[in-house]
Amino acid sequence: MKTENVNHMNYLEGMEVTDSDIMEKVLALVKKYDYRQYTSNDVKRALMKDQPTIEDYAAILSPAAMPYLEEIASKATTETKKHFGNSVCLFTPLYISNFCENHCVYCGFNCKNKIKRGILSFAEIEEELKEVARTGLKELLILTGESRHKSGVEYIGEAVRLAAKYFSTVGIEIYPLNTDEYAFIKDSGADFVSVYQETYNTDKYEQVHLSGPKRIFPYRFNSQERALAGGIRGVAFGALLGLDDFRKDAFAVGLHAFFIQQKYPHAEISFSTPRLRPYINNEKNNPHDVHEKQLLQVMLAYRLFMPFGGITISTRERAGFRDNVIGMVATKISAGVCVGVGGHKEDEKGDEQFEISDSRSVREVHQMILNKGLQPVYTDYIRV
Repeated sequence: MKTENVNHMNYLEGMEVTDSDIMEKVLALVKKYDYRQYTSNDVKRALMKDQPTIEDYAAILSPAAMPYLEEIASKATTETKKHFGNSVCLFTPLYISNFCENHCVYCGFNCKNKIKRGILSFAEIEEELKEVARTGLKELLILTGESRHKSGVEYIGEAVRLAAKYFSTVGIEIYPLNTDEYAFIKDSGADFVSVYQETYNTDKYEQVHLSGPKRIFPYRFNSQERALAGGIRGVAFGALLGLDDFRKDAFAVGLHAFFIQQKYPHAEISFSTPRLRPYINNEKNNPHDVHEKQLLQVMLAYRLFMPFGGITISTRERAGFRDNVIGMVATKISAGVCVGVGGHKEDEKGDEQFEISDSRSVREVHQMILNKGLQPVYTDYIRV
């Protein structure tokens, strides 16, 4: 089905419609959010609260909070230690396919970009899994490009089943699924699902998702609810910071996670904070650039607003920044990363999605964590 001119707010045939008001609540609050109205007094008032309200969260994300980053960081560090101790979880991603049916203007995997495409066979997946397992890692994130035709649900389910033989925790970052499909993936051994909305500005979303199933905003938005309904225990949220107004997008991410947590109190909530990175055939400057201080502000705001939420720091960021935020606010860090298809055991079978900044091995990241007086954690969940 051609999707270039379809209404991005209408579901396509085969997409499960979710009976939920969370999207409407989030979009209404974001539309009203004017971060320029907040003052230093609003920020100080928010920092006095044990549990910030939505209004406090809005203030902490505002430009008025930038002079108070040290104070905010101190409070966030206290919250992180209270709920996560000194532990820092390690994991690595494994890309098993980079075929994609979407034309997303910011992504290296987009279907119009001329890159080397590849998909791993089950034998190749198992070799990659064995190689990653040799590093001692016990958590794996399986990723694909968004192509039901090339990497179908059955294929992903088998990849998860294989991964569950070697890893105690398996996550997936793939295209959105219907509830019954998430249930199948869960029964195959998946523990958590990452789906990033990219931007919560529906007009911008339409402009950057030119064609493909990903063009449909509400189906993607409601992915976490369908995953939880399918029995998945953990869901991750995020926006691609820099794609649009990062403060509004970050505000939306927090609200989305907050309302899901209220509705599904058993769910394990986590955040990722990717920034736009250069990719093959596109190295343009970004007019919405998000700098490290601003990225830190977003992470700190997530921590104070959602103190139990996990926060992952990506290899998109430089080593020094990643080292600085673990223990303070980030609770999970990737290591030994390859962002092409495969690449752990054999040569990469397909090109990378984006450029990474931190290429350190698992051993090097492990030692860095120890040097900071923190505890590297490889397993925080055991299947019985």
